[in-house]
Amino acid sequence: MPVFWIVLIVLALSAAGFVLGRGRVMAQAQGDSRKLHSRPVYYGWSVALYTALPAFLVLLIWLFVQPVIIQRSVSKYIPDEAIAEGQTRGIVMGEASKIASTLSVAVGQDVLTRPEALTLTMDDTERLDRLKAAQLPVLTKPDVLRAAQQYLRATHIGSLWLGIVTLALSGAGLVFALLRIRPDFRARNVVERVMRGLLIGCSTIAIATTAGIVLSLVFESISFFRLYPWQDFFFGTEWTPSFGGGSKLGMLPLLWGTLYISVIALLFAVPVGLFAAIYMSEYASPRVRSVVKPAIEILAGIPTIVYGLFALVTVGPLIRDWLAQPMGLGNSGSSVMTAGLVMGVMLIPFVSSLSDDIINAVPQSLRDGSLGLGSTHSETIRQVVLPAALPGIVGAVLLAASRAIGETMIVVLGAGAMAQISGNPFEAMTTITVKIVGQLTGDNDFASPETLVAFALGLTLFVLTLGLNIFALYIVRKYREQYE
Repeated sequence: MPVFWIVLIVLALSAAGFVLGRGRVMAQAQGDSRKLHSRPVYYGWSVALYTALPAFLVLLIWLFVQPVIIQRSVSKYIPDEAIAEGQTRGIVMGEASKIASTLSVAVGQDVLTRPEALTLTMDDTERLDRLKAAQLPVLTKPDVLRAAQQYLRATHIGSLWLGIVTLALSGAGLVFALLRIRPDFRARNVVERVMRGLLIGCSTIAIATTAGIVLSLVFESISFFRLYPWQDFFFGTEWTPSFGGGSKLGMLPLLWGTLYISVIALLFAVPVGLFAAIYMSEYASPRVRSVVKPAIEILAGIPTIVYGLFALVTVGPLIRDWLAQPMGLGNSGSSVMTAGLVMGVMLIPFVSSLSDDIINAVPQSLRDGSLGLGSTHSETIRQVVLPAALPGIVGAVLLAASRAIGETMIVVLGAGAMAQISGNPFEAMTTITVKIVGQLTGDNDFASPETLVAFALGLTLFVLTLGLNIFALYIVRKYREQYE
């Protein structure tokens, strides 16, 4: 049974339980809510929660556990001789799962019940065409195809049992909750405890997700450093990965490109964003501010792929034709300067909005005292307002820097993919995030250093951005403690 229909049925049972629970307790109280311990709505919610929550909990656990169990049970159908040189059993299983996702569409539901449905002859033109359209390697990898059939059958059986167990549990919860309904039942206490548990669960999920991300990066990075020397990774100046062997995986060119592009972006975004914040908070009238600030913040809502296309089609050719070629510094539209300027445009609302809020938080008494002593408006801004808001402005800049370091699409389309160390801003370079995507694209062997290096790069980037965020939050918190 599809998960969508299971969720829909459980929600319908939960809604029915709400109505039945509320109606049952009102009938027992003979329509007088004063005889009840809690308000009638709490009795309905108690039944609805007992109906839905256990079923949804089992559903989530099942959806996480079922693929792991199926992978382990189906992998035995793949003999060792079916694993080509340079592949692992995990890669072959990934191929089998992809085939299984399209197998039932290409062959039909017969694949679940009749193994001979996979036996084709060259005269079976129609089904051969459907299999070729689905890009299934039927004639070349029969072992993988049989594993895909077993994978599909196990998934079908698992989905069937998932529906039976989930709906049975939901119905049992509905009956159990209705039997507990009586006027003296403490329904409000039950509902509040359940909601408190949900809130704690949501907080735990956020913490567990962060811990899971960190641990996955750490463990995979440890596996990488077992295969590749950490000295060559952290201090190497050449990046030439080769899945055939002989790779040089020095991260310094990638780190240099990341920092170079980020610095150019900040050199453009910080002055523009800060001056815009000063204008909006100190000079603009309320009417102008109501128009200018939303207009600037629109930049934050533009997808980064759109910025990347803007860099590729417009900014890159302009910089090449008007600066790089006349100065003899380059002939490519993809360059550090292109990506840096476009990324700077993207960062303007991050700097301007936060700086504007921080400048507005400076007490008006400081401005009044400066003006009362004879300072002009501009002198008050330079000598009083900005020094008072400086810790918060620095925090805004650091938060924008962490955003710039993690950007990918603008760099891919605007800066190219050349891993090199150069001071020429009109040459193509690349960043850590771009190479992470490149190393994990396609069917890769997760036992090779060329793939595992992506996790080491990710851990390096995580530590870098985490340090910036912690420093920024420390400065902002110090500022808030001073004025709040």
